[in-house]
Amino acid sequence: MIVSVDAAGQTMAAVDAAGQIMAANGWKCRAVIGRGGLVAAPDKREGDGATPIGQWEICGVLLRPDRVSLPELRVPWRWLRPADGWSDDPADPAYNRPVSHPHRFGAERLWRDDPIYDIIVVLDHNSRPVVPGLGSAVFWHLARPDWQPTSGCVAIELTAMLTLLPKLGPQSVLRVEAPIS
Repeated sequence: MIVSVDAAGQTMAAVDAAGQIMAANGWKCRAVIGRGGLVAAPDKREGDGATPIGQWEICGVLLRPDRVSLPELRVPWRWLRPADGWSDDPADPAYNRPVSHPHRFGAERLWRDDPIYDIIVVLDHNSRPVVPGLGSAVFWHLARPDWQPTSGCVAIELTAMLTLLPKLGPQSVLRVEAPIS
């Protein structure tokens, strides 16, 4: 499996999920994907824990202001707020979109005690159009300190994220590819 980050058609980073390594421009770091492994994007389902295969535009970045300093960014961004959430309830008209807590439907809290959402790169998976049940909150974020798999996202360490963020631009994408057999 390969996960790569492109900016204007130029590959910046690639992830070997089996070896849990992200490599970019001469440096390497650990990376992790969903506990459900990889899945073709049309087969992605809410709660399956799988990382969808495909090319996902970088929609923007959310940053936790009490934990990270503003890095140089060329993509849209905003500070996270304690009430921020992301709808993960297929019955919610705001499914797979940002919401504020309290929210009457199920929604993930983005302001967390652990550091995994201190930086969130929002991807356009299941966004145009949003199809209820085909997966929500598929982000690129920070890895857990113990490197446990994600719930379907791609995650890397903080120092690697801070290295890559300034390289992202309006045309950047995260590409997740299946292994070539």
